[in-house]
Amino acid sequence: MPIEFDYWWRIILPPVAGGVIGYFTNDLAIKMLFRPYKPIHLWGRRLPFTPGLIPRNQERLAKRVSDTIMNSLLTPEELQKLAKRLLQIDRVKSAILWLLQLALKQIKEDKQQKTAKILADILRDLFGDSIPKLLKTLSRRGDFLETQINQIFDRILLELRMNESQARQLSDWLLKVVFSPDLIRQALINFLTDRNINVIDEGFKEKTSGTYWVVANLFGVKNALSRLRSFCLDDKETANTRIQELLLSLEIRTRLKEFFLDLSLQNLPVATVKQLRETTNNAVRDYLQEKGAELLHEFSYSIDWDKISVLIVNRLQSSSVVNSSLEVISEELALILERYLEEDLEKIVTEAIPILSIDQVIIDRVNATSPEQLEVATQSIVKNELQAIVNLGGVLGVFIGALQSLILWFSN
Repeated sequence: MPIEFDYWWRIILPPVAGGVIGYFTNDLAIKMLFRPYKPIHLWGRRLPFTPGLIPRNQERLAKRVSDTIMNSLLTPEELQKLAKRLLQIDRVKSAILWLLQLALKQIKEDKQQKTAKILADILRDLFGDSIPKLLKTLSRRGDFLETQINQIFDRILLELRMNESQARQLSDWLLKVVFSPDLIRQALINFLTDRNINVIDEGFKEKTSGTYWVVANLFGVKNALSRLRSFCLDDKETANTRIQELLLSLEIRTRLKEFFLDLSLQNLPVATVKQLRETTNNAVRDYLQEKGAELLHEFSYSIDWDKISVLIVNRLQSSSVVNSSLEVISEELALILERYLEEDLEKIVTEAIPILSIDQVIIDRVNATSPEQLEVATQSIVKNELQAIVNLGGVLGVFIGALQSLILWFSN
């Protein structure tokens, strides 16, 4: 009986021992990939197989993972395809629209008026410095504003005519301010000097003939002109009254009004209009070249840009046009971006890869991951596969032990 038990024990023991050894050996080998997490030292010397295989070679593993991903997965071609998928026009449009809405919301919530201050600085610099310098440079060109000035001349000045009310008001103003009786009287006094009277008298005598010569030489005009000047000097009120009566009798107001009603550049000869247009063009260009920059500079400093910027920003905040045009603007910007990317996406991706340093990011992330986290991540991904390896070790151990038992059986 003891002999039979010993015999069967030797037959059964190899498969059992082989299965146990194969199972736990594979399990131990898998655990030694990660454990121990840190090196173990004994009497100042690091024990072999500490730390585990992966913690010990984590830097090399990180480099290998980075090279594999960059050479196989994140190639420039794949990144370009990924960028095209991410930058589809609908996605880009939505992103731009969200940014515009966010910016508008930020402006509305801006209690310190930072946007208005920035806008004020921009307008102040634009009108006070940038545009004057640009105007000074452009005005040196021979064709500067030529088309615009000609259009203004043809469409406004050439067709400009007064209506009856304007002609009447201008005539009244001229008779009241420019051709008032007192001013006309004073002009006569200033004109009828002794020298002028002598010149008129001598000229009248020399250049007249016939009856006028007789009158000029017998009576002359010197005496009449001298008496007229004395009358204007000595009797101001009567002279003003007589001049006023003369203006009324001659219907100067009516004549002036008719003159202004008929006044138009279209009534001038074509050559005169052409010359006047050219003169106007040169005059405007010369003025802008000499004083345009200074004018704009002074104009900029005379305006309260801070107040105007606040008004503009407040208007934009409540403008329905701005809110309704955000989607249109985002769509147009998306189309522009799409056309740009179609031409330069490959170049952008090629230049972006070194800038982004994706390979170094992968290496840093792998090195920053603790061995515990690596083990947990690996176990979560290939848990079933690792357990299958452990089980396979047990099965192989049982199989080898069974072969040994068969050999022992047949040998006896």
